[in-house]
Amino acid sequence: MPTRRDSLALLAAASTALLSGRAFAQAIDLSPEQPGRVRAPRDEEAIRLIAKDARFAKDGVFTVGNNTGRFPFAGYASDTRTVIGAEPDLAQLVADALGRRLEIVSTSWADWPLGLASGRFDAVISNVTVTEQRKEKFDFSTYRKDLLGFYVKKTNPLVIREPKDVAGLKIIVSSGTNQEQILLRWNDQNVKAGLKPIEVQYYDDDVVLYLALDSGRADAYLGPNALLSFKAAQEGRTRLAGNFSGGWPVLAEIAVTTRKGAGLAEGITHAINTQIRNGTYAKALARWNLSAEAIEESRTNPPGLPRA
Repeated sequence: MPTRRDSLALLAAASTALLSGRAFAQAIDLSPEQPGRVRAPRDEEAIRLIAKDARFAKDGVFTVGNNTGRFPFAGYASDTRTVIGAEPDLAQLVADALGRRLEIVSTSWADWPLGLASGRFDAVISNVTVTEQRKEKFDFSTYRKDLLGFYVKKTNPLVIREPKDVAGLKIIVSSGTNQEQILLRWNDQNVKAGLKPIEVQYYDDDVVLYLALDSGRADAYLGPNALLSFKAAQEGRTRLAGNFSGGWPVLAEIAVTTRKGAGLAEGITHAINTQIRNGTYAKALARWNLSAEAIEESRTNPPGLPRA
């Protein structure tokens, strides 16, 4: 689990960075004020689509749970308190559209389902992928494609395009994630084909994880492409060896997550679509180098990743 100290270490590296090509074209703004954050006008139709009996955690506030600590999704600003990043920017657009003040509540990944179900926050905006299992308890409003990436030590020539390319390799992945499910399916497919099994590795500490890549104890790290691309650009220690949809072999999407039947999803979906049409959505993604993961239309409860 990344700590605030880990986040601040990344902030220190990012504060002077100027990236080119596919990375950032200008220095990253880490100020708590976020003057470049894109804002949205009030969306009366989105407000109308919120159920009349919908309950919010606080009057006049859109309270959002977020697993804070990893850029570009969300991390702490230079004041070490304010949460900034791509997810807070998206949350701000939705809050503005609904005519509410945004409040971000930092929570662990393991705790967000309970926090949402208990009403501690109205929505979770924290790189949550739509799955059929999650749809049993939650509603979804999609806002970004889910892309995964295999990242390796910068000097490692490894290229990964298909399941057989990882046979016999030592691969790091986070437990309980959809990328873990995909990697295990790839492994099953390879073993049945007579190929060597994958050695799956799990780490709770990012420092230890990247030491494993540096030392050769692990061959690759499979995770959210946006997150790993950001880190690779900042530190120059790793590179992309291959990427694919987080729903391999089908499309997977990231979504604003709300309580099942809470009456919020349709309004949030409409708010996102309004921002897609008027261009503010594209600007918000571009701030954090996520344009490649933009969607053409937000959908409420689309087909999700199937059960494992």
